[in-house]
Amino acid sequence: MKTVEPTASQIQAFAAQTDDTSPIIMLNLLRYREQADYVDYPGELACSGKEAYQRYAVKAMACIESVGGTVCFAGAAQTVVIGPEGEQWDDVFLIQYPSRQAFFDMLSSEQYRAIGYHRTAALDDSRLVAIAPGVMHFKV
Repeated sequence: MKTVEPTASQIQAFAAQTDDTSPIIMLNLLRYREQADYVDYPGELACSGKEAYQRYAVKAMACIESVGGTVCFAGAAQTVVIGPEGEQWDDVFLIQYPSRQAFFDMLSSEQYRAIGYHRTAALDDSRLVAIAPGVMHFKV
């Protein structure tokens, strides 16, 4: 199932987690549209999904940094070794925020809300997974 935006219940479940003093890392998996979908934004120049995401990412980085977030890792996805047949991602990255609240502060900022449509126009599919850093449930 393709997903680009979170559901209300997903946001509620993430917000309901009680630990807001620890950093949170967000795993992002992205698959771009071949052509960005700016149907609701006719003033935007036509471009590829990857180009539309770049329009978003340049401004999103300022929003991320304004709440103390940093990019921990970014790379081009290659082969899915374990996953549904035919599943492919274009890019993968990890962003660390000082807390869940910092993530929500970024999402609710006026600057971020003004650029979100580039992300929506760019993506064919995505995943966003919250990760608690340093927590291992098995010994290495």
